[in-house]
Amino acid sequence: MLYLIGWLFPGFSELRFFFTVLAVESTLKASIVSAILFTIGLVLVGIATVGRLWCSLYISGYKNSQLIATGPYSICRNPLYFFSMLGFTGIGFTTETFTLGIALMLIFLIGYAPVIKREEEVLRSKFGAEFNEYCARIPRFIPKFAMFNEPESYTVSPKLFRRTMGDVVWFIWFVGIINLVQAIHEHHFFEPIIGLP
Repeated sequence: MLYLIGWLFPGFSELRFFFTVLAVESTLKASIVSAILFTIGLVLVGIATVGRLWCSLYISGYKNSQLIATGPYSICRNPLYFFSMLGFTGIGFTTETFTLGIALMLIFLIGYAPVIKREEEVLRSKFGAEFNEYCARIPRFIPKFAMFNEPESYTVSPKLFRRTMGDVVWFIWFVGIINLVQAIHEHHFFEPIIGLP
């Protein structure tokens, strides 16, 4: 995910994210709307974290050797990106603003559209007719839950799965950063520069 931010905004890092969020405050603070936005954001981050872990179970050790079309890959062709978009949007909403939630979702969608197309070209050249048939059945991005199927059992590479777990923890870290920033604002250690709805 940070790759996307860095690609769209060269030099962007976790520290810059912290300072960006530090400069912004919700104009909806202490309202029911801000509480709802935070809760929605937290739920989206939770779904994203679990969803990305679920996807990782299916591709760990298989990604480059076979076309994965079961589990989360039976409901959409890019479930990792779908769950990442939910997490990105959720992080924005945990700032208790509509603006950052929508902006981060749009940044994600714009930034990852060409990535998805490139990856599909690679898969098409690698798996040919099998991938074309998969594309004809399964939607590219928005899950179609009626298509869900999973095997009775599935062999997972624990070493590869453990390595991918680090790829999802950052969602939770960013919610923690946002919570820290809100405490900094509440204790007037730093006053926000911009108010967003």
